[in-house]
This record gives sequence, C-alpha cells and structure tokens, in this order.
Amino acid sequence: MEINVLIEEGFEGCPEVGWLRSIAEQVLVAQGASSSAELGLVIARQERVQELNRSYLGRDEPTDVLAFSMLPAGGDLPPFVPPPDGVLHLGEVIISYPQAVIQAEEHRHSVRREVAILIIHGVLHLLGYRDDKPELKRLMSAREREILSYIEGGKV
Repeated sequence: MEINVLIEEGFEGCPEVGWLRSIAEQVLVAQGASSSAELGLVIARQERVQELNRSYLGRDEPTDVLAFSMLPAGGDLPPFVPPPDGVLHLGEVIISYPQAVIQAEEHRHSVRREVAILIIHGVLHLLGYRDDKPELKRLMSAREREILSYIEGGKV
C-alpha cells in the first residue's frame, strides 16, 4: 500500500508522518483493500480546508475532514477497466489539524485519537461509505467505531 502524507508547514506537535501513514494503512487493511491501493493524506490549516469545502462542495464553512474519492460512485471499479498502472488510486483525505485540536478538547481525548478518527472517517469515504442519510450514517459510524477499537488495540 502506498500512503502519501503531506503536512503543511507550521504544525509543530502534529503526529509524525509514519504514525499518520500507519493509521491510514490499518483502515485499508481492516477494510480488505488491495495491497496495490494508494491514497493521499494531507494535514492542512483550517483556511485551506474551508476553501476546498467552498470550492468543491459549495459549503463556505470550516470542517474537520474532506475526502475526494477517485473511485466511481459506489466505490467499486468497473470490472472491465483495470487501473493502467496496476495501482488502485483511491483519492485524498484532507484533515484540518486546527479543527482536530478543537474537537479533541471538546471530546476530552488526545489530538492523536481525534486525528485517527478523522483518518478513519476520510478513508471510509474514499472506499465508498456515505453518511448523507440517517441509515448510512449509522452504518458508517458503527464501522468507524469498530476500526477505532481495532487500532486502539495497538494503542493509538
């Protein structure tokens, strides 16, 4: 699996690249993703995430995580179109580190745990999970909790 991590400048105290990559990889493993899967993980400032939220989703407001999937709707590749390079490009997860800090304080847990939760959420979106309807949100939330428990077994 290839997990490309980019951390914008100025985030001292942000979890290290290896840890971030490990969390994303554990989500992919828990979901049975192909070992040839690739994704990008970006740790960004709040303004950047709000700008992306406005530009691509039409919501001019801060948010904690955005996921831009490269898979067709439904999360599955059509069987007749294999990726030309043999790598399954899933997309990008973009996390607002300042928002993660705020939410960690609100939920009274560590910033690392909050970042892990946001990575899980974003990667599940890349894999086709949706949360735009109550039933879909319930299913996605349940899977997020299962994966978080799995990861925390390894001490997030």
